[in-house]
Order: sequence, then structure tokens, then C-alpha cells
Amino acid sequence: MILARALKLALLALNVLFFWLAVWFVFECRAPLVTLRQPALFEVEKGKGMAAVARGLEEAGLIRRRETFLGAYYLFHYPRGPKSGEYRFASPVRMQALLEALTAGRVYLHPVTVPEGLTGMEIASLLEEKRVLNSEEFLSAFSRTELISSWDPGAGDLEGYLFPETYHFTKNTEAHEAAARMVGQFKSVFDAGRRRRAEEMGWSVRDIVIMASLIEKETSLPEERELVSAVFHNRLKIGMKLDCDPTIIYALKKERGFDGDLKYRDLRLDSPYNTYRYPGLPPGPICNPGREALEAALYPAPEPFLYFVSKNDGSHHFSLSYREHRDAVRRFQQRR
Repeated sequence: MILARALKLALLALNVLFFWLAVWFVFECRAPLVTLRQPALFEVEKGKGMAAVARGLEEAGLIRRRETFLGAYYLFHYPRGPKSGEYRFASPVRMQALLEALTAGRVYLHPVTVPEGLTGMEIASLLEEKRVLNSEEFLSAFSRTELISSWDPGAGDLEGYLFPETYHFTKNTEAHEAAARMVGQFKSVFDAGRRRRAEEMGWSVRDIVIMASLIEKETSLPEERELVSAVFHNRLKIGMKLDCDPTIIYALKKERGFDGDLKYRDLRLDSPYNTYRYPGLPPGPICNPGREALEAALYPAPEPFLYFVSKNDGSHHFSLSYREHRDAVRRFQQRR
């Protein structure tokens, strides 16, 4: 009788203990683990098991007790292991959400905005700065032209075809994959209608991209792009040199670097990119132009302008004759 009562009491105590353990465990799983002042990045290396990951999370202050974390893992997520990659966690950090992210591979995607007008080398530096990939590896992928060869058989690299856009990349993205996404975006934007327009003009895709790159570097004002395009198109029609400063700057960057100050002697640089010395378009794009510059290259303004000069406020003065242009240069560039 006494033994039976003792057994009942023991079972009751165990039930109560299990109940409170269950309550505590559910609370631990659902309650915020830690409070973060700002989002934290955590990287899971390839081949790491959940025990090693739990140790790293505890050391990083993202979980309080790895034993509880591992218990939840084995109860609800085993045998799915953690996926390698970089993860971003923000307050409130909850165990269930954390485990789901790790086992589903919801890695963090770094947003990278590639502005209009950057060169391939500048894009490589930007991607490395954003912790996406190694710049040297990207430049190696940049020199491989199979991504664009069917559109531009004369391409020596991917300059002009790395479309400016906001992309989302994982850390350590393959360089070739990043380049392929940018070229793919260019192909999407330069659609059948734009290719048809280029054919109607008697221009190749490469010619349009080269022209767009000049427009992109000459002006940042939307209302001026078609006017700049008109000047260049008009000059080409009459065999007049383009006299485009950014082409010389690009050549200087490729050959010996550019200190930010274009000097008069630089106009004599012997380079096929020097449009002060050589007529026609330069041999390749001088940057990676955006949608608006491509559109302006395809649809120049119906204006007879042959000259433009900077007004030193970001805008330009456009002229019909050399006399008018000379007066504008004297007016706007005298102090300079």
C-alpha cells in the first residue's frame, strides 16, 4: 500500500517535471534567444556539422546554450544538416527561425548596385569591396568573351556588356556566374526591338554599345543624352572626328593610369581610343552604359548640333557652328 502510494507520487513528480521541462523547452525554442543592436552575419563553412555550427553560434553570442539548440535540431530538423554560406540574423533571434534558415540554406544575399558608367575593372573592385568575390577572379571572367561572342564576335572582353543594375549575390559567388548575370541582364534589356532598330540604322550591337558608352561618360543629365548622341551621330555622318575626352581618359587608365586631370598634352596620346587623333568610333566601349544611354544611342535627337562644351555645372552648351562653339568655350571655360 505504502509502496503503491510512493510509486504514484514518484510518477506524479516525474509528470510534473516532464511538463515543466516541456514548457521550458518550448519557451526556449520560441522566445528570442538574444537581442542584437544591429544585424549580425554568421558564416557556415563547407562540411561543418550542426554541433560545430552550434559551438560557433554560441561563441558569436547568437544563442545562449548550444545544448538546447542541438536538442531542438535533433527533435525537429534532423537529419537535414546546415547548408554552407553566409547568414544574416536580426533581432529578435528565435531558435526555430534560426534552425530553419540554416537547414533550408537561406543564405544572405548582398545587394550590390552597379552604377552606370563603370569600367569592368571598377566593377571588379566594387564587388570585392562588397565582400562578394575576388576582383582578380572577376577580371579573369571579364576577359572570357563566350558570354557575348554570338552578339559581338569582335569583343576582346566584356566591357560594355556588364549591365548596370542592383544585383543580389551570395558571399564567394563564382566570378563567372556574376559576369554571366550581368551580361544576361544586358541581353534582356537590349531586346529584339532594340536589335531591330540597330539593324535599321546599319549599326551592329557593338557599335551601339560603343556609342552608348561615350554618351554615358559625357553627360549624366537625362535631358542631354539624346543631344550628345545627335552631336556624335552628326559628326560621324560627315567624317568629323568625335573629339571625346572620356575616350582619352579610358586609354590613359588602360595604359598608365589617370590622375583625374586631363592635360592638353594628353590629346596627342597615340592610342586608337584617342578620338582627337583617329576618326570614327573607338575600337571598343569605354564603360558599361545603362538603359537610357543605349536608348539615346539608338534614337539621337533630330538636331543638327556638331559641338558641345561643359558649362561647369553638370550641363552643356550645344552649338551648330565652330564660331558659336568657340564663343561658348571662351564664355564657360575661360576661368578653367
